[in-house]
Amino acid sequence: MTQTANFKVALVTPPSIFLLDQRVFPNLGILKVASCLEAEGYSVDLLDFSGIENYLDALRDYLNSHQLKAIGITVTTPQMPSAGRIIQTIRETQPDLKIIMGGPHVTLVASAWKLEKKANRVGRGHHAFEHLKTLVDILVAGDGERAIISALQDDSDWFVDGDEPSLGLFMSKDDYEKTPWPARHLIDLKSYRYHIEGHKSTSLIAQLGCPFHCGFCGGRHSKSLRNIRTRSSESIISEIEFLHKEYGYTGFMFYDDELNVNKKMVELMQQTTKLQKKYNTEFRLRGFVKAELFTQEQADAMFEAGFRWLLSGFESGSPRILTNIEKRATQEDNTNAIEIAKKAGLKVKALMSVGHPGESAQTITDTKNWLLKVKPDDFDCTVITTYPGTPYYDLALPHESREGIYTFTSPKTGDRLHSHDLDYTKVEDYYKGDPKGGYRAYVYTDHLKEEEIVKLRDEVEETVRKELCIPFNPGSDSVQYEHSMGMGKGLPDFILRSSSS
Repeated sequence: MTQTANFKVALVTPPSIFLLDQRVFPNLGILKVASCLEAEGYSVDLLDFSGIENYLDALRDYLNSHQLKAIGITVTTPQMPSAGRIIQTIRETQPDLKIIMGGPHVTLVASAWKLEKKANRVGRGHHAFEHLKTLVDILVAGDGERAIISALQDDSDWFVDGDEPSLGLFMSKDDYEKTPWPARHLIDLKSYRYHIEGHKSTSLIAQLGCPFHCGFCGGRHSKSLRNIRTRSSESIISEIEFLHKEYGYTGFMFYDDELNVNKKMVELMQQTTKLQKKYNTEFRLRGFVKAELFTQEQADAMFEAGFRWLLSGFESGSPRILTNIEKRATQEDNTNAIEIAKKAGLKVKALMSVGHPGESAQTITDTKNWLLKVKPDDFDCTVITTYPGTPYYDLALPHESREGIYTFTSPKTGDRLHSHDLDYTKVEDYYKGDPKGGYRAYVYTDHLKEEEIVKLRDEVEETVRKELCIPFNPGSDSVQYEHSMGMGKGLPDFILRSSSS
């Protein structure tokens, strides 16, 4: 393996302009990759452009004053337009610098590409992946902790696959347990603003993967995003204790897909309660649960541990739409989950979406009526987007008559969803828009046009918030980077941190 002592590697988190507030939760995935690089002896700089309006100025200033072995960029699908501008700036400033791109978007596009290869067909997954190859030197899919080390080698292939267990770069449960926690010292953590019930809070991830097959959800054909890897309760508690002692946090957002997929979740809650007694303090916690797996024992243990809010992806109030999503949870399961939570003293944020196969004015009305009936304490309602890596994207076929349109057909009901074929590297396509008129639909059904889906979504938002007295959530302004104008002052802490400083 190549010596690492003199290697400087920069990692980049692009801005997320689709979020109302970019400085809420730090990107823990890239920080986990950074910690594994540091463990291997690499010197790491992390450029955190979350919420930075003129991030390209900051990038140019950095590149003009640093010599690097390589630069790695983590990208979600909505970040791709920003990532494209970052890549172009790197090429203009340091043309010979090795650029590595990984993260969810690469993983999802690669999984769509591999699915098409397995089916012996060339579709939009293939074209999207081929396009990514033209942008950077190396693509990394799946788990990046080991894959990044491979990608940094001089003889690295153009595609490093950490999404396939047989290739040796995929993390097992034991690997996940042993690898270091995210390198939070490489970001300005205090610049991230999040509170739970008045407690200064931050996020952590206790487990990887979600085993369910919801049609709108990314990574359903990706092993790294489907295979559950759960850390021990002791490991999770140790990280919470560290965050409390080192940074003073008493609030924690569990950013796992579904907390109660962990069969030892009640034990974890009990140990969290013990930790608070050890320090004679109280925590406030927040996280996601799967409705049909939710029990009263779980709810009571969560409240005792400090949970006051739960989030759950109920998605729809229409039984037919739940069937088309392949949600597994029924309307009765969803209603029961809210009742269980309320009995334990927990508040519930209902995560809803519209634009699924077979969506109609009636099914969206069903969603509105269900929300008014069960009375969640908060909710949001998004227009779904058929991102690469979702069954709605991966399993869709070209429309029989409309060019540039792909059609997904529900295997359960035959209901259809039509979506526009988008170049996600260019389209500023929002997963979650401004709830006050900022949504746009790139999908339609046999019953509703694109603009009708948006209009009905807006009506759900307005009616439910008004009748249940739920206020809109405010956003926040972007941060302006004050560049050095060649004076060599360097970048501020909220943008750049280095493992060598």
